[in-house]
Amino acid sequence: MASSKVGSIGEYIREQRTRAKISLRQLADVSGISNPYLSQIERGLRKPSAEILQQIAKGLRISAEALYVQAGILEDREADTDVQAAVRADLVLTERQKQVLLDIYASFLKENEASGVLGAEPDVPAETAAPEEETGPEQAGPERKGREEVG
Repeated sequence: MASSKVGSIGEYIREQRTRAKISLRQLADVSGISNPYLSQIERGLRKPSAEILQQIAKGLRISAEALYVQAGILEDREADTDVQAAVRADLVLTERQKQVLLDIYASFLKENEASGVLGAEPDVPAETAAPEEETGPEQAGPERKGREEVG
């Protein structure tokens, strides 16, 4: 099963290289990988590391993430929302902090989707919600009048 993944990444790299109209030797030169090793990767005989995939991506001028997904290193994911892109681009946060924020955000999205309020305003707890309309003492029930007189 792993060999099918190895073969598919090699085939994918070869396909990207032929689309870019680059020879195997040229890709080896620009990526800094030996020609024989690159050939073995394309033929499915070797499984490239993430670092090698990054060098190949640079040589092909494609996203390293695309190669990682093809190699099974990363799961394919949907395009980032503005929030996710902003968190990932933040230079101040650590990788762990970014991941925690993204996990929390994903849980909120999942919760909203499950409750059918996707795209709607978030629920505000009753204690923090602004009252619809303020009522005066004369409009309040006996309970409210009693509290105002005491207070």
